[in-house]
Amino acid sequence: MRQTKRYDGLDRFRLVAAAFVVAIHTSPLASFSEGADFFLTRVLARVAVPFFLMVTGQFVAAGCLQHGAGRLFRYLKKTFLLYGMGTLLYLPIGIYAGHYEKLRLADMVRMLFFDGTFYHLWYFPACMTGVAIVYFMSRIRNRKQMFLLAVLLYMIGLGGDSYYGLIEMVPYLADIYEAGFCLFSYTRNGIFMAPLFLLLGVQAAESRMNDRRILWAGLGISFLAMTEEAFLLRTFELQRHDSMYLLLPVVMFFLYKLLLTHGTSMEGDGTGREESRRKRWTAYAVSASAWIYILHPAMIVAVRVIAKAGKVNLLLENSLVHYLAVLVLSCMISFFMVLMLPTLYKNKYKRSCLHINKKKEKRITQNQETAVCCGRAWLEVDRKALHHNVRFLQKRLPDSCKLMPAVKADAYGHGDVLVAKELEKVGIDAFCVACVQEGVKLRTQGIKGMILILGYTHPSQFFLIEKYHLTQTVVDYSYACQLNDYGKLMHVHIGVDTGMHRIGVRSEQLEQILDIYRMEHLAVDGLFTHLCVSDTMNVRGKNYTAAQAEAFYHLVRQMKEHGYECSAIHIQASYGVLNYPKLPGDYARVGIALYGVLSTKEDTAAWSNDLKPVLSLKARIAAVKTLYEGESAGYGIQYTAKQNMQIATLSIGYADGLPRALSCGAGSVLIHGCLAPVIGRICMDQMTVDISGIENVQAGEEAVLIGHSGAMEISVCDIAKQSGTIANEILSRMGARLERVLI
Repeated sequence: MRQTKRYDGLDRFRLVAAAFVVAIHTSPLASFSEGADFFLTRVLARVAVPFFLMVTGQFVAAGCLQHGAGRLFRYLKKTFLLYGMGTLLYLPIGIYAGHYEKLRLADMVRMLFFDGTFYHLWYFPACMTGVAIVYFMSRIRNRKQMFLLAVLLYMIGLGGDSYYGLIEMVPYLADIYEAGFCLFSYTRNGIFMAPLFLLLGVQAAESRMNDRRILWAGLGISFLAMTEEAFLLRTFELQRHDSMYLLLPVVMFFLYKLLLTHGTSMEGDGTGREESRRKRWTAYAVSASAWIYILHPAMIVAVRVIAKAGKVNLLLENSLVHYLAVLVLSCMISFFMVLMLPTLYKNKYKRSCLHINKKKEKRITQNQETAVCCGRAWLEVDRKALHHNVRFLQKRLPDSCKLMPAVKADAYGHGDVLVAKELEKVGIDAFCVACVQEGVKLRTQGIKGMILILGYTHPSQFFLIEKYHLTQTVVDYSYACQLNDYGKLMHVHIGVDTGMHRIGVRSEQLEQILDIYRMEHLAVDGLFTHLCVSDTMNVRGKNYTAAQAEAFYHLVRQMKEHGYECSAIHIQASYGVLNYPKLPGDYARVGIALYGVLSTKEDTAAWSNDLKPVLSLKARIAAVKTLYEGESAGYGIQYTAKQNMQIATLSIGYADGLPRALSCGAGSVLIHGCLAPVIGRICMDQMTVDISGIENVQAGEEAVLIGHSGAMEISVCDIAKQSGTIANEILSRMGARLERVLI
């Protein structure tokens, strides 16, 4: 049964927040008490807009951070259309009120992008700007840095809002703010206010603080403190505007968490009558609150017209009656829009809905087919482990050094496109591959960052480098000449040979490297070398690595002396980051360590507290049967049963990348948390294991070849050791027909 999550607390508060917004623009208690009205409209009701921003953060910004630019652009398009509709709706009123007279270009920019085309419509450009800022911050900063930057922007915004009276006392600072007010009238906009509340919405949804007693206490204390803050600011007349308070984010976090804990639960498949009613109520609440927000200024005008036409002075003279009239009229029109529009346009969209349903049916059929095809054997890629490894490796490097993950060899078997897309979500914008075909695959699947080809590309394929905006490694001087002779601008990194003697121009051949920099059709974007014994920490290995590093940095210094700044240098790979983290560089080409393992079992064990394996390999049990005493199994009858035993056939073989060296008892798999030794030879597509002593094994269940089952684990390093090779080889030979599943 599919589970759906309910957010009744949020849904109900949407309407409360919409009523608060109406109150802000009608001052319900102004006829009775100025102080009471200030509390209602400038303190209590100020939670409304931050609430809507936090909802957008949880349900929109979080999706943009997870799913990338496509989700962002869809949201911006939708919100822009809603903003345009609101602009057209209020254009006649704005013209009548003289809002658009003598508009300069700067005024139009300020109105469209910051202030809103009508006084309440500022929320839409603020949302668009705020979500875009949060998304682009996520490309270059981690979550903690994003939050700190959002707090900084909010603090700057406070200086132009409730605390402007303090800013005015500092002449130069006041001038800076006044210059800003030429671009935007208020700092409660998408730059200074929105990012913090959007991120708070994401954080509140992820936070595990669910004790209601703590939340109520936090809300009560923080709200009382914010109330005191607001009245103090009012007493000393420090406010230029009063949308932002120092304690407002604290109040909103506790309030939002309370709303999440109230009425948030898991429901079934949504087919019951009660669940259908709940879904309709949610749809009404969401849509009606949006309509109330958009329409209430028009209803203020309508109430004034009705009052004057009918000479009902009470509607204008009594602020509470005026507020209630505007609110009731706004709710009536809004619920009419919500209820009637789908009916009015039902016939218009009927054909579109049929088309969409056909597409859904086709997609479901395709998914079912995929599940059948990919059910035999698969790889699971652990998103959390991958993110953890990125954070750990980045922390070991200087702040100026960024990761350039190696996603060659299908990301060491993990799935190059899958891994690269996941890495883009955490801000990685540079990758390296082995060949041009790997680079083209990433580009055609939407990877945007710099992609460096570390190996050789034949001149007949130079057009692919240019077409797909790839960066090619210069493997030696003659190859640089071939690249230059292509006649079109090529972006390159120069490989430098400092002692591995594989590819690259020798570090002592300065004139050749200078000549490459001078070539007309080459844009040299980087310079790099490779440390060949950084995994060895004995005296000889350390000395050799030190000599390589000195040769490389000496070349960099020489290039600077000749007037060539090396825009990007990189010397580190996985073992270099672990063993020599302080070596300077702009990039680190992390490979095997990114995936949570190292080449050998011993090395992996040494870093097991810091690196988490990303990959698990699993296969389906195809059949369970009895092998009787004296019977043989498999090709070459290499295994003969010494007694009656239970065996299981797994749907995976050496064509899927499993080493044949694990045959005949050399390797094992895990079933129900127990070891099941391999018997006989591993075939191309299948293998057989001994399940004697493992109870209740059924066909269709999964067997774990790499990963955890119960308290047991088989690591890729175990398989590598049993096969007489390294983990890198085992991972990179994982077959293409294995489904890669992100978990």
